[in-house]
Amino acid sequence: MKITDINTRLVTIPLITTFKTALRSVDRIENILVTVLTDSGQSGFGSAAPAAVITGDTVSSIVGGIEHIRDNLIGMEIGDSEKIFQRLNSCIVGCMSAKAAVDMAIYDLLAKSLEIPLYRLLGGVAHDVETDITVSLDTPEKMIAESREKLKRGFEILKIKVGGDPDLDIHRLQSIQETIGSEIRIRIDANQGWTAKEAVRVGRELEHRGIEIELMEQPVAARDFEGLRYVRNNVAFPVYADESVFSPEDALELICMKGVDGLNIKLMKCGGIYNALKIVSIAETAGIPCMIGSMMECHVSVSAAAHLAVSRTIIDRYDLDAPLFCSMNPAAGGISYQGSRVCFANAPGLGIDEISSE
Repeated sequence: MKITDINTRLVTIPLITTFKTALRSVDRIENILVTVLTDSGQSGFGSAAPAAVITGDTVSSIVGGIEHIRDNLIGMEIGDSEKIFQRLNSCIVGCMSAKAAVDMAIYDLLAKSLEIPLYRLLGGVAHDVETDITVSLDTPEKMIAESREKLKRGFEILKIKVGGDPDLDIHRLQSIQETIGSEIRIRIDANQGWTAKEAVRVGRELEHRGIEIELMEQPVAARDFEGLRYVRNNVAFPVYADESVFSPEDALELICMKGVDGLNIKLMKCGGIYNALKIVSIAETAGIPCMIGSMMECHVSVSAAAHLAVSRTIIDRYDLDAPLFCSMNPAAGGISYQGSRVCFANAPGLGIDEISSE
């Protein structure tokens, strides 16, 4: 089975509600759908999510990157996957989201060629997982209302966006917990929105007030590894890296310097499943737990992330809520949701039959 072409198509998906973080506010997303064609007539599917403020990738850079990748992969045998992934990762510098989209499409084809779901190819067994759901950064009143709405829909893990104003963030979190009670698990994500000292002050004040936090994600700037370690050493709850982890090298450095308690792996950052598995192996060796996360992505790429998530036991937290913000699904098949449960179809590859041509 040889690669004969790689096609791309841009889709714009309005969001059901505006998504706000310390880094950006969006009410619609653009995703690039990818189809890898083969001489057998079988196709593999993937998608990429531009997030210039996080990954540096834009629509034009992703499309251009995939065109360059296409020229390097055409004619290669799908069964020679190690060489494909090595060439995919070496033929262009950066362009991680473009690489991720092609990577997951190759994995889709590999699993389809064996007529098994991708999670089985990766060594996993299908089981539903529970995702958290994000509460966007806003006024305390609006965040309380959004938290209540998420709970009514059956979600029991809230990922609260914070960052920018430590005192207001403390007030937001106290107001939310006083409203929803202590039975609900709360994760907080500052998206690089604090300095290290601000993060420690917030953490200690939350502890002093008895506000229970499951974990604090990316409190400081992405490249401030020393700041991450400072926060980790001075707050009571686990500190996870997100934007600080783009590569296996980043993961190794952070773990060796004892800078984090956990890693949030996103395919758009690391370039796909091939590199994500390297990060997972490093974390597993060190006994560092992992979370699988997502950007503002559609069902296609989040399906790939979910299949990876159930393939390794060191991955024990799931942030796979992005498609729940989307007003449409450009794919037929893939993962589905039952409340907070992410469910898998027992179908080959990603379980996607086709992607929309409109």
